Order: sequence, then structure tokens, then C-alpha cells
Amino acid sequence: MPDYGHDLLFGTVLVPSAGDGNSAVALARTADLAGLDLVSVPDHPYQPGMLDAWAVLAVIAASTSRVRVFPNVANLPLRPPAVLARTAASLDLLTGGRVELGLGAGAYWDSIAADGGPRRTPGEAVRATREAIEVIRALWTPGRQVRLDGKHYGLHGATSGPAPAHPVSLWIGAVGPRMLDLVGTAGDGWLPSVPHVPPARLGAGHRIVDEAAERAGRAPADVRRLYNLSPGPGGFPEGPPAAWPEQLAALALEHGTSAFLLPAHHPDLLRMFGEDVVPATRELVERAREGGPGPGPRPAAPPVPPAGRRTEPSGDGDRLAVRATPPPAERFSTERPWDESTRPSAPPAGPGRRRDPAPARNLVAAHDGLRADLDRLREVAREVLAETLEPGAARSEIQKLSLRQNNWTLGAYCASYCRVTTLHHTREDEDLFPHLRRSEPGLAPVLDRLTEEHHAIQGVIDRLDRELVAFVEGGGRQDGLAAAVDLLTDVLLSHLAYEEAELIEPMVRFGTGW
Repeated sequence: MPDYGHDLLFGTVLVPSAGDGNSAVALARTADLAGLDLVSVPDHPYQPGMLDAWAVLAVIAASTSRVRVFPNVANLPLRPPAVLARTAASLDLLTGGRVELGLGAGAYWDSIAADGGPRRTPGEAVRATREAIEVIRALWTPGRQVRLDGKHYGLHGATSGPAPAHPVSLWIGAVGPRMLDLVGTAGDGWLPSVPHVPPARLGAGHRIVDEAAERAGRAPADVRRLYNLSPGPGGFPEGPPAAWPEQLAALALEHGTSAFLLPAHHPDLLRMFGEDVVPATRELVERAREGGPGPGPRPAAPPVPPAGRRTEPSGDGDRLAVRATPPPAERFSTERPWDESTRPSAPPAGPGRRRDPAPARNLVAAHDGLRADLDRLREVAREVLAETLEPGAARSEIQKLSLRQNNWTLGAYCASYCRVTTLHHTREDEDLFPHLRRSEPGLAPVLDRLTEEHHAIQGVIDRLDRELVAFVEGGGRQDGLAAAVDLLTDVLLSHLAYEEAELIEPMVRFGTGW
């Protein structure tokens, strides 16, 4: 992906604990003095252990002089967009233009519903966010009566205003392809987090945002790319802080990421970030943009696939810029349900009836949605397992109930993800594959192998379901659940990469048959 040329921004994510709210304010002052640009706080209105995000942001803004503040990200289901618009504009006026607005469609629906909010399907959440953006932007244009019809949000003769002191940016938290499409169409920035969208998945998200922006008549550079960091083992950036500048600069230059937000609980970490990491990262990016040497060598590329495998389409697929996702470079499980070296390859491209990239692009987008959900599944599993491993002696009964709810939340998420994956594969087996088999008989060995892998993946999903039920009921092993999640990760990512490498070009020529 390109370097979009944005100015670099650096900031922090602070958790305003109800037990010690002043510590977040003190950390914000440290960030301000350390030269950071942004201070954000998460917005979980249903969480009694956290202070209200907007109240904390107001105090932080009053206690600092230069940093911009924003919710990371505002919980739309519990914060009506008309109120959000006027709250953000009011604080922006009071601070002289130091407010931005992070916006999220919602998650943790059980908790939202418990607080009286709606429980939305993914499609409803996307539509509600689109309507909310329209409401917010309309109310930021003062001096008119506004009428907007919407299923979830609307305005019925509302008087717009106040106008913010500066053009407040709408930075949208998004993971799935439909929400990413909305970012490109209507957002000012994409704000993912490392646990949900690790660096290896950024490119796929940028591609969806860029294509949506272009369809909407916008330049991809109109959308800033931000990133909530998660340093440490398994996170990003990796290694000691001295190794961070090259990793951050590489993301800026290779993916166009231009704002980095570090979660911090100690002032020394913020000082080190602002005084050491930030200047070094800026220097690397500026030097590379001026034509000098940029960051050092990147980690090794994924291994070359076996003979006959493609990591991106050739011919028309290449010309039409529908790219296959490379196979995973990292494996989590030692189990191998199939031998990847025996996978057949598609025959050389022959004549087709059409040259339409949309079906292949939709396949990649659907796969990207499965990959993003898989990232979320791994993160939810990790959080729940970590919570279960914590000593329970000091926990109150309410905390025990919360832990029990976390287990069932994981169960609901796993079950939902497994159903979606199964339905995706069933649609391919029953509709797409027969159509391609009729259109290109030489694809038969590849389609047979993909169908076999679908059955194998279903077996892995069944195993995950068994481990999950045992874990939730208290009789399962933590390592059993973790191993099942790791195996599903490996087989699904490998399978999706193989399928894209072999089917993108035929789908460009023959479509889907539906």
C-alpha cells in the first residue's frame, strides 16, 4: 500500500479507572509535556469500573495546553449521534479546536443491551453508523433546519449547530469489509487496533478503504490511517522501545499509517515514547520521503509456496488489480490436517466470456471478513483464558459472575463465527464450484481439493465447538481450547490463501454463476 503523505501524529490511549481517575489526567499532562499530539480514552459507558469518557476528556483538555483529545472510540449505540455532534462541537469550541471524534458501531452487545441500548446485527450496525455520520455532519453545519430520514437515526426539523471551532475529523473503528467500505465512503480516518487487525491484515483493510473512496469520488489520501498499538509478545511493535522506530516508520512508508497511539499506564513510558521513539520515527520517515535511506530491512517475506502455487493472479487478474493474499508466514499449531505440498494448481488461463474483477474482489473481501473475525476470535479467546487464569480468591461474587459471562460471551462469538464460516463454504460447494467446474473442466482437481479442505475445516470447527462447550461448563482444559483455536487459525488462513491464488483468475473470466 502507498505512503499517503500525511503528517505523522503520535498519541496515547489512557484508561480512566473509576478507582483512580486522576491518574489518567496526570498521564495526559505527561503526554502533553512529552510532545505527543493526541490523547484518547476508550468509551465503555456500560462499564462501571471506568469513568465517563466525555467527562474525562473535558478535564484532560482543561488540564493540558496542546494535545488533541478524542474518544477511542465513541460507543454509538449508547450515544445518540445528535448528542455526540453537539458534545464534540461544544468541547472543540471550549478548547480552541483540540477535539476529534472517534466513532464505533458497537460491540459487546450483551452489555449494551443491559444498559438499555439496541442489539444490532452487523448489517444494522453498518447502516446505523452511516446514518449517524450523516446526522453529525449535518448538525455541524449551522444555520439551517435539518431533516434526515433514517431507520436508526434521523432529524426532523432540528436546528443545526453549534459549529465546531475547526473541521473535526471522524475516525472510524472498523474491522469487517462493510464497515471498511463505509470508512472509505464517508470517514476521515480508519482507526483499527493491533489485536483486532494485526499488521499482516492492514493491507487488506487499506485495499477496501481505498477502493471505496475511489468509488465515492474521493482520493484514498482523504482518509487518514491511524493505529492503536499493543506492544509486547504477540503484539506490535515488537521488542524493546529502541526497536520501535523502524517498525513504525515501515508502517508509515509501506501502509500509509500516519498516527500511532500507545496504551500507557506509567509516565516514564509516555516520556520515552515522546522523547525517544517519536523523533526517531519522524526522522526515518522524513529521510525516506526525501529520497534517503528509510528504515532497515523488514522481516523475511513469507516462504515461497510449493511449485504451481500463486500468491497473486497473473494475466487479467493482475491487470485488474485483484490480489490474492499470501499464505501465512507464521503457524500456531504443530498439527497438520492435510499435506499442502500435494495441492493441485489451476491450468493456464484460457479464453473466457468476460473480464469482470468484481466477483473475485468480492471473494477476497469475504475472506478478509473471515480473517478479521478470526483475529477477533483469537483475541477474545486470549482475554477469556487470561481472565480465567487469574487468582479467584480476591474476587467478589460480581466479578465471578462477570467471568462466567465472559465465558458465555466467548461461546456466542465462537458459535457465530463457526456458523458464518460453514455457510461461506457451503455456498462455495453448492453454487460457485459447480459453475467453475462447468466453465473450466481443468479446474476439477483444484475444486475437489478445496471441497476436501472444506470438510476438514468443518471437522476443526466441530472440535473447537466441543472444546468450547467443555470449557464453559467447567470440565475443559485451557490448553485444549487454545489448541483448537490455533489449529483453526492455521488451517483457515492457509486454505483461504490457496483458494484465492487458484480461483481469482477463473472468477475474473467466468464470474460466480449467481
